[in-house]
Amino acid sequence: MEPISLAAALASFTETWSPRIVTAVNDYDVRVAKVEGEHVWHVHDHTDEFFLVLDGELHIALREKGAERTVVLPKGSVFTVPRGTEHKPYAPAPTAILVIEPTGTLTVGDRHDEVPAHVDATTGHTLR
Repeated sequence: MEPISLAAALASFTETWSPRIVTAVNDYDVRVAKVEGEHVWHVHDHTDEFFLVLDGELHIALREKGAERTVVLPKGSVFTVPRGTEHKPYAPAPTAILVIEPTGTLTVGDRHDEVPAHVDATTGHTLR
């Protein structure tokens, strides 16, 4: 094992909404992604989803108990979307995030709206 530079990991790819797996902790992947624009409304039925904003600003729209709200995460902020909560991340400008999810978790969740072409429906890509 060697230390991993998150800056180098992020510099190694250009695609947005296409996370790279930088390491694993027990049965969880630690992923970094470049994001901009809208993701897709989706739900993870069996797992929470942890977000850390490394650079930029991430908005996460949430549908809870029949109402919608949006949380805004500036650089350095963390937020966990509880399992079963419908959500849609959005970045108004280029943003870098770190996400922690169980290994094999699909980026578009267990249930989702139609996936737009700019969103990579993946369980994460290996860092090169």
